[in-house]
This record gives sequence, C-alpha cells and structure tokens, in this order.
Amino acid sequence: MVDTDDRPAAGTAEWVRCEHCAALVYGKRFLRTLRVCPDCGWHARLTAGQRLRQLLDHKSARPIGHIEPMHDPLGFTDSRPYTDRLTDARSSTGMREAVICVTGTIEHHPVVVAAMDFRFLGGSLGCGVGGLVTEAAHTSLRLRRPLLLVTASGGARMQEGVLSLMQMAKTAQALAELDEAGILVVSLITDPTYGGVAASFATLADVIIAEPGARMGFAGPRVIEQTTGETLPEGFQTAEFLLEHGMVDDVVPRPQLRPTLGKLLGLGSPPAAAHRAAAPDPVIPVIVEVAAAGPRADEPSDGPGRDSWEAVRLARHPDRPSTLDYIGHLLEDFHELHGDRLQEDCPAIVGGPGRLDGRAVMLIGHHKGGSDLAERRRRRFGMPGPAGYRKAARLMRMAAKLGLPLVTLVDTPGANPGRDAERGGQAGAIAENLRLMSRLPVPIVAVLIGEGGSGGALALAVADRVLVSANGVYSVISPEGCAAILWKDHGAAPAAAAAMRLHSGELLRLGVVDGIVPEPSGGAHQDHAGAATLLGTAVSAALAELIPWEPERLLQERKSRFHRFGTAEAPAGGRGSQ
Repeated sequence: MVDTDDRPAAGTAEWVRCEHCAALVYGKRFLRTLRVCPDCGWHARLTAGQRLRQLLDHKSARPIGHIEPMHDPLGFTDSRPYTDRLTDARSSTGMREAVICVTGTIEHHPVVVAAMDFRFLGGSLGCGVGGLVTEAAHTSLRLRRPLLLVTASGGARMQEGVLSLMQMAKTAQALAELDEAGILVVSLITDPTYGGVAASFATLADVIIAEPGARMGFAGPRVIEQTTGETLPEGFQTAEFLLEHGMVDDVVPRPQLRPTLGKLLGLGSPPAAAHRAAAPDPVIPVIVEVAAAGPRADEPSDGPGRDSWEAVRLARHPDRPSTLDYIGHLLEDFHELHGDRLQEDCPAIVGGPGRLDGRAVMLIGHHKGGSDLAERRRRRFGMPGPAGYRKAARLMRMAAKLGLPLVTLVDTPGANPGRDAERGGQAGAIAENLRLMSRLPVPIVAVLIGEGGSGGALALAVADRVLVSANGVYSVISPEGCAAILWKDHGAAPAAAAAMRLHSGELLRLGVVDGIVPEPSGGAHQDHAGAATLLGTAVSAALAELIPWEPERLLQERKSRFHRFGTAEAPAGGRGSQ
C-alpha cells in the first residue's frame, strides 16, 4: 500500500474562507465538495496524497520504487543551504520529493500515476522529480498501462542548476518511448503549472485536461509583465483561456474527474460482452453498392439517380443531423477533445474517442451547428480554418498511436475562405491532412453525411471506405461558384450541379464512393434517430471488414484506390467493380 498521508493538510478548520470569493464554507461541507467552493467553484490546491485518494479506486495504489537522485549536486547556498531547504520540505510534507508515483486503478482501469505536490519546494522540477517521472513512464511501458501525470509546479529547481534543465529532455524522451509503444498518456493540469514542467511532460500528453481556473504557461504572469511592460488581460493563462486558444482538450471540474478519466483510460480495454457489436439487422439495408445508370422517371425521389440540384438542397437542409447529432445517437463514452495545440480550437471541427457498438474508435467530423442561426455562425457554418484541420490531424495521430479505427463525417461547404484562414496557412493545413491520412496505419471510414465541398471535405475523406448518404453530395466547387466562374451567372447553379454530377448515384458510378447509405423516407432531416441507425450499421459493417487487415494491406489498398482515379483503369460502379 502507498502511504498517502497528507498530515499538514489533513485537518480541516471548522470554517474555511474561499480564496476567490471570500465566502465562508463549513469545513465538513468543504471536504464533501472535494475542496471546491460551492459558491464560486474555486478549486483549492490539493496535496499529492489527497489527489491520489480522490482519483484512485480505494486501496488500489501501490508504490513505484523510489529513485534516489544526486544530493545537492552544486553545493548550492543562497540565504540558506539547499540541503536545509530539502530537509525542511521533507519534514513538513512527509514526502521524499515533489512527486508521488504509484500504480493503481481508476474506475477499475489500470493506470500509472505521477502526482506532483506544490508544497514541496513549489513542485519544482529537479533531478529527483525528473527521475521519478521517468521511472513512472518506464513502469507504464513495462506494464503497458496508461500514464496519468498530475502536474503542479512553479518551474525548474534553480538550486540544481543546469542539471534540473536536463530533466526536461529526460522526461520528454521517456514519453517519446510511450508514443512509440502506443501507450496512452493523459495530463491533468492543476494550479499552478509553469516553467520546465509545462515545457516538457505536462504538455506532451495525448490528452490534456485542466481543472477550472488552473494556470499553465512557460513564463509566469509577473515575469511576462516585468519583461514586456504589458498588462496582461484578465484570465490570461487560466484553463479557460487555454481551452479557447487550443492548448488543452477540456476543462473538467474536480467532481467529474474520476468518471472522465475512467472513460479515457478505458479506450484500450476490450468491450464488455454486453456491448460487443451485434450482427446487422437483415431487415435494414446496409449500403447500396450498385450504381444507377442514370435518372429514370420511375425512380423514387430519394434514389441514387435523382436530380442534382434537389440533392444539393437536401444536403444543405438546416435540419439534417449533424456530426454531434450522430455522435449522440451512436457513440458511448464519447469525450470531445479540443484544440490544435498552437493557437485555437476551431468550432467547425469536432472529434474525440468513443465506442461504436462496443468498439473504441476515433470520430472526427465537420459540424455546421444545426438549425439555430447563432449556433451556425459560431460554428462558422461548418467551414474550418487551419486550426480545425490541425486539430483533426492531432486526433488522427492519436488514433494511429492507440490503434483506434478512424471514422470521419464530412459535411462542409468548403474550407474557410477568410483572411485569417489564409494568414494561418489554410492550404498547407489541408495538404498536411491529405498526406497524413494517406499513410495512417489504421482503418479509415469516411461518410459524406451532407455537403462535401472541395478540398475542405477531402481533408477528412482520404479513407479506405468512402460512403455517402443518399442525399449527400461531393464536388470540386459549389454549384454557385462553378456557375459564377463558367456560366458568369449565379442563377445557373442548377445547371452547374447537373453538369458536375455531384449526387450520390453519380458518385457511386464514378467510383468516388464505395456505397450509398440509405436515409429514412423523406430524408435524414425527417428522422435523426432512423438516419443514425442506418449510418451506424453501415459504418460498423465497413469497420468489420477492414479491422482484420494488416497495416501494410490498408496502406497499399488506400494508395491503389486513389491512384486509379482519373486513369484508364479507373473504377466505375462502386467497390464491387474495383
């Protein structure tokens, strides 16, 4: 067992004053709320022992062998000898170093945890902390268990000089080994996380979660203001600021941390028998794989050979189910991840891991925002900027690392054409996705659930199986754009739509898609649940075919698929003719 005694903070006063809103909170209530102010939501700092007790299953913690670092390698003295400061920190906290490393379980999922404690010399990164975090990573590698890093630090330990700096590279190397081995790493950012910890293992995780109000950065606010002479905005470097600017995946209140971490840690676990994928219902048609010869007078209005302009109108219908609608109907344990880790969280792309028929997958899709105009504007009408494609690429790489099949839902008029998007490198971001998806060593199924506009759609559709909803479309440019350029008349959009042959039947005939997913009578906008059932059945069937394939076969078949387009041996009539 691990002694997680936090003696100095174990006793709680009868009344506690909130450091944020100054409200008085009854001590026992404060403990019941996990040391979160019930009035304003302020999260008090926790010791490493308190953190482990809150997160881990009862009595599951087991210690990882202690790594003894060099003792006072510089013989450092400021106003006091470093050795005296170490002695005092150990005496006051009952810890040997500023981090506790254990194995254990969270909601029955095995995990290795390294939890830092700010009380111990400000959680500073020294040789001892670097050695322990590295040993935790090596334990994670040896046991093939996910690694959870709980960070709290003011930066590098100055009393150990350049040797403390080396711990940044040391821990980064250890996490790189976990990347190569395909082992999940999750960071939980607590207040504060600065300097060498923020610039090494804290931000190298696959998933970065932060507690509300937690601050993280390379340089602290005081250093920035003194160096630049600028006054920083309110909330700068807080968890909420970091989420908005694409640096963390989510901000999760303390009471929700255990279930959130449990879902994430369960990604690598086999599905329970009750959740295993069932065979498709034979009554439900899965995929139409034979192309229609062309429009016929006796063909149903929602069939493959229907009028192109009507297909465009239905693909754009504001009540069609969105990516988040499909996720809500199809995925269990879904957790949306945010941010491109550079500058922004683009709201036009949503994605994250979840379970489809019990199978862990990574799902990424365009999101237009539904029928509410304000929400559609916030979602940029489903037109991503560079940050959206970089976020998608990050999640694709995570899927590849963890061996998760990738499902993409395509529904966009096209990539964002604005000035900021161009300034941010829109073309390059799309090109990078095309290259990345071409060599991603996991099965990829893409479904055109609405509009498939130009390169902005293709950036999520370089896949092993490409399906299209019966009322979906796919084109090199919008019909209006084509009409304006070639017909010199916006009113010629219907003629342009017909000429581009962009509806589902023509896409199947051209071999651009492998099959058509049927929709409920009248269209997907009439019955979201029914549309989701049909789409989920089709995607599950496609994955069931692809998952047994070795990566080499996936890559070769994917390469051959796209190589044939536009050549004399180009397929026509769906997958069966390829």
